[in-house]
Amino acid sequence: ETEKQVSKRATAMKSETDRADDRLASLAVVLPLAVAGFVVAAGCWTLFAVAGVHLRSELALSDLQFGFLLAMPMAVGAALAVPAGLAAQKFGARRIMLICLAGLAACMVILLTTDTFPGYLIAAGGLGLAGGFYSAGLQFVTGHCESKRLGLVLGVFGAGVTGAGFNYYLVPLFHEAFSWHGVPLAYLIVLLLLLALLVMLTDPEDAEADPTAETSVRVLLHRMQTKRAGQLCGYFGVVAGSFFALALWLPDYLSSQFDLSVDSGARLAQWFVIPGALAQILGGGFSDRFGSARVVTRALVVCLIALFVLSYPPMTLFIQGVDATIRVEFALPMQVEGVFVVTLGLAMGCTMGSLQRLVIVENRSVAAFVAGLLLVSACSVAFVLPVIFSSVNHWLGIRSAVFMILFLLLLGCLFLFARESRRHEREHLLHPGI
Repeated sequence: ETEKQVSKRATAMKSETDRADDRLASLAVVLPLAVAGFVVAAGCWTLFAVAGVHLRSELALSDLQFGFLLAMPMAVGAALAVPAGLAAQKFGARRIMLICLAGLAACMVILLTTDTFPGYLIAAGGLGLAGGFYSAGLQFVTGHCESKRLGLVLGVFGAGVTGAGFNYYLVPLFHEAFSWHGVPLAYLIVLLLLLALLVMLTDPEDAEADPTAETSVRVLLHRMQTKRAGQLCGYFGVVAGSFFALALWLPDYLSSQFDLSVDSGARLAQWFVIPGALAQILGGGFSDRFGSARVVTRALVVCLIALFVLSYPPMTLFIQGVDATIRVEFALPMQVEGVFVVTLGLAMGCTMGSLQRLVIVENRSVAAFVAGLLLVSACSVAFVLPVIFSSVNHWLGIRSAVFMILFLLLLGCLFLFARESRRHEREHLLHPGI
């Protein structure tokens, strides 16, 4: 009897090891494909952030029309995030990812064939399918990942937002060589290639559909640790929304602050976007090892230091001396400001990766739905902040007011997060079973 029990236990351990190996091997195929898809989707999503400047002059768009063109991908992405997450659980994440990529390819065809504002506006709305790809892709990779690697895997997937920075290079490059219309053609070719690879290298069983999956938002919110998850989504929305808004704002800010061309400002802005996006990997990996709360608080402190320095505008100080008035000029050189901009991007990226890991770990059973909520909160903040930036900039007449606003926003976020984390730790000490 004892030998049989030992044999059964050994067989069970072996089968668990085999399943873990199979999951790791599957992740090695699934994760690169999902990340590549998100890189391209993010590039499509923010295409008009740079190309819109050229389109504005071509079509002689008004400020209102140009604003709608920039806002449509973000607004539609926010609207599709939660439905796409629910559909990924019910019909399979792989299927929703393929639909989103095919929809983005159709948008590229529209951009290549249209020459009217309504046509471009329809295509801009379709680019919001990138938000749906994020929700489905997150569900796709978490289904192939063990909890001990979840932060790192989520960070790698989230780093796909580096695709947003590619437009800062691609659009000026194509515009100088041919026309910015070559960019949609390049994206179309890559999207078709990704569709083919996903179909050939993944099976429908990689993300099985669950027809019985709950689709009621009210029920899903009940299943979550509602108060805690809502707060975490809010913190993520503030940090990620600030990151996206600043990424859109920086090309114009840098070109105006240092008398550069728009294309040069856009190239400099990618030193904020790409390192920040890649830093999500560090944030997720450090969270797996040291805990999310510790990483978030320290990364936010670094953000505040960088924002404090960047918020100081160029100024002239007049000192009344004995015989003459002494004039002192204060302004950060472009190289020094660039260092703090990169530091800010890295710290914000670490914060995003850590917060994403924290909220997904606590609500893994509804990961796709939570991913949708994260994206909705980030898009909402990213949609509102540029309006606030422009209003305050017009009112104060100080370009660095943008960093002042973000400093106050992230300071409040750090204070609330630290207080909530301390309360959460106290509850777990008093009630370990909760």
